[in-house]
Amino acid sequence: MTEEVQQLTRAFSGLGGLGVDESTMVSALSRWRKQPEKRSGFRKSFQGFFRSHGEMDRCEEDYMLYLASEFARFKNLMVLWAMHPWERDARLAHHVLHQAHPAAIVVEVACTRSAEELLGARRAYQALFHHSLEEDVAYRARDKPYCNLLVGLVSAYRYEGPRVNEEVARAEAKALGAAVKSAGGVAGKLVANDEVVRVLTTRSKPHLVETFKYYKEIHARHIEQDLNKDETLLEAVLCLAAPAKYFSGVMEAGLRDGADNHAKDALTRVAVTRSDADMDEIRAAYQEQFGAKLEDAVAAKAHGHYRDALLSLVGAGES
Repeated sequence: MTEEVQQLTRAFSGLGGLGVDESTMVSALSRWRKQPEKRSGFRKSFQGFFRSHGEMDRCEEDYMLYLASEFARFKNLMVLWAMHPWERDARLAHHVLHQAHPAAIVVEVACTRSAEELLGARRAYQALFHHSLEEDVAYRARDKPYCNLLVGLVSAYRYEGPRVNEEVARAEAKALGAAVKSAGGVAGKLVANDEVVRVLTTRSKPHLVETFKYYKEIHARHIEQDLNKDETLLEAVLCLAAPAKYFSGVMEAGLRDGADNHAKDALTRVAVTRSDADMDEIRAAYQEQFGAKLEDAVAAKAHGHYRDALLSLVGAGES
């Protein structure tokens, strides 16, 4: 494969990565004008996109579908960016609830927004879809062990002041430990525990941070270590008490080789929704967790306008 063909193959996301490189494609239109033999060589060398079919090299249907999603990444990012945050959160939640996707997006909206932002998203949801977010969550998750937790999270209007009752936080750390022990590692049992649901859906975020600190002191383990069998519960705890750590993990998953479409879409979602909120903290958490700069990972994995947009959103070049 010549360097020229390799560059165009990479532009079509044929060597991995996210998005497409529009500038390289447009350049090829000019440079390869009236040179059909170059396009023929490109088709023959690009296995996966084209395959021999009699006297021609035909496109693979699956790759065209994949390519359509890669072309759409920049468009989708810009549309999300332009939306009012309340509408954006409402549409994100509605999409995941009606496509039988994992509950992570609903957990993010419920647990990482302020009380007023979540209330705004709930109002937008009603205006857009003529249902409440709470009733759709309750109906769509009715057969899931995490249903009550999810309904409680989206219904919450948390105290946002700094005051924490240390005695209560310590007592609830003990109660959470008792619930973990009672669940016995059975998947789905802990997330349905009434006391766990009460604590996570009603307490302020500073209170929960203190509660989890006391959990570590009392039980000699971080609470996340005891939640591995309950993914939704783990996501809720991280989003409430350590959102930067949670979001840096989501972004790393979207940048991995072989990441699926859900993980790639999550990268876009987090870049857009957190850019004006806590992206500095997310960059720092990424560096600490993965030993690399987030902007360097984006630059290495993404292509074209999508890469440039992601780099702008994550604050590349900022100290």
